[in-house]
Amino acid sequence: MNETRTETKPEPAPLRRGWTTGACATAATRAALTALITGEFPDPVTITLPKGQQPAFPLAFETLGDGYASAGIVKDAGDDPDVTHGATVISTVRPLPPGSGVHFSAGSGVGTVTLAGLPVGVGEPAINPVPRSMMQDVVTEICAEFELPADIEITISVPGGEDLAAKTWNPRLGIVGGLSILGTTGIVQPFSCAAWIHSIHRGIDVARAAGLTHVMGATGSTSEAAAQAIYNLPEIALLDMGDFAGGLLKYLRRHPVEKLTIAGGFAKLAKLAQGAMDLHSSRSQVDMEFLAGLVPPEQMNKPLEQRILAANTALEVLEITAENDISLAPAIAKKACETAVDTLRGADVSIDIIVTDRKGNILARHP
Repeated sequence: MNETRTETKPEPAPLRRGWTTGACATAATRAALTALITGEFPDPVTITLPKGQQPAFPLAFETLGDGYASAGIVKDAGDDPDVTHGATVISTVRPLPPGSGVHFSAGSGVGTVTLAGLPVGVGEPAINPVPRSMMQDVVTEICAEFELPADIEITISVPGGEDLAAKTWNPRLGIVGGLSILGTTGIVQPFSCAAWIHSIHRGIDVARAAGLTHVMGATGSTSEAAAQAIYNLPEIALLDMGDFAGGLLKYLRRHPVEKLTIAGGFAKLAKLAQGAMDLHSSRSQVDMEFLAGLVPPEQMNKPLEQRILAANTALEVLEITAENDISLAPAIAKKACETAVDTLRGADVSIDIIVTDRKGNILARHP
């Protein structure tokens, strides 16, 4: 008797989480301050994260000098494609005069805030509130343990951080000279959307604080350049929306700007037209029946409908309809605008949609 063998595919390994720059800076600060007081660096060094987790970090760098101590930790972002993965986050601590409290400074590779609207003030090092709080708690705890005043300067540096920052939103947000020290939980969740959406929100905050009345969200650099050729908006008005249309629109619903231009390729904006808020290929798909339904009835026939329904991509549908002297882009722009307006739920924001092809040619605008 023949037996049927069924192959069972192994379950994929869970994605490995990592640690934020804020967590690394906090651990480095604990190690450096401990060494400044005791002469010994704890290695590994353990910290407590905001939700109670207690990770341990091996030291990659340590220096004990006259009146200062430095410790460094290599950031491990886990399986997240984080631009700062592998960067060394260094904390250098020095005692300050009594009554000074804890003071933060930006070392090499850490940025300085130059525009209003961010969680820290203009002129401050780009170290976000939660990492600051974590480091202050470490200083308070250790100094109390040794009955010393908690008057400490903490300088955070990231060698090579200025080059890495060019690959982030920092230049557009007015953060100059390097990276931001970030994190609200201390943990990097693999392929999390949170960091990108957080950057969109901060971009809106900066634009509003600067008094801008017109901002742009684009799905990519090609569509952004096409829209910029029309509007020539200032750099801080350009919100790197990417796939996160929902993250942009829902924040503008609560924090409106007078006008929003959304620019994107045909396929991405077809998803928005369908009502999708996340335009990534793994999280939303173009509905060929939806596209077929946009063809004017007088121009539709059975062979054309079958070709559209059998198409593999939105680009293929665009080419098929173009062969038949049908332009779907205006209908996509109109439907995308309707989705955006619906999502804003009455917020006082006017919407302008620009649909481009892959070369940046404008296919349609609405209104």
